Amino acid sequence: MIQVDLVLPCLNEAGALPWVLSRVPDGYRAIVVDNGSTDDSADIAREAGATVITESAKGFGAAVAAGVATATAPVVAICDADASLDPAELPRLVAMLDRGADLVLGRRVPTERSAWPFHARIANRALSRRIARVSGVKVSDLGPMRVARTQALVDLDLRDRRSGYPLEMVLRAAAAGWNIVETDVAYAPRVGRSKVTGTVRGTATAISDMSRILRETNA
Repeated sequence: MIQVDLVLPCLNEAGALPWVLSRVPDGYRAIVVDNGSTDDSADIAREAGATVITESAKGFGAAVAAGVATATAPVVAICDADASLDPAELPRLVAMLDRGADLVLGRRVPTERSAWPFHARIANRALSRRIARVSGVKVSDLGPMRVARTQALVDLDLRDRRSGYPLEMVLRAAAAGWNIVETDVAYAPRVGRSKVTGTVRGTATAISDMSRILRETNA
């Protein structure tokens, strides 16, 4: 019986997927959302036994939303597919749902300085302060590993389809009175180049998207 559906947004992650999918725990179904890959990501994922769906609309939020819509397990997890995060850590996060958490965020602890560039850490720190000021929820990292109950997440009716999706999730969850908790997860250098935090331009785009979300919530 599938206990957790693991959504893995994917854009050209052929080099990382074999390791990532080998780390998926028993009882978890990997849903790889191909968001326009031009490499062999989709074929590699299928050969490894993952469920592969295609989302033609570009954007992190579009990919994750498509994966969540496909999920049928009672719990859904979200994780980057670039090997920076280890899916084997997920059972520890999922267990926290049974201890009163509604949304569990993986707080990234870099294994190497290069895993999390300085400009990205500074941007994350500033965003965390704004989230606390607006929502009253103190989070130290808006990280890409997170778990929640599937239907509850669907009911949040998240609308952003770009880089603002993770922020919108936290803000809407806070507004709904969810118990949002963090726990440390190892964060390693990704395989290949990041589309977001690995570049100043990508980070700037993410900040722009998240600033828009904050404006829309009168933040």
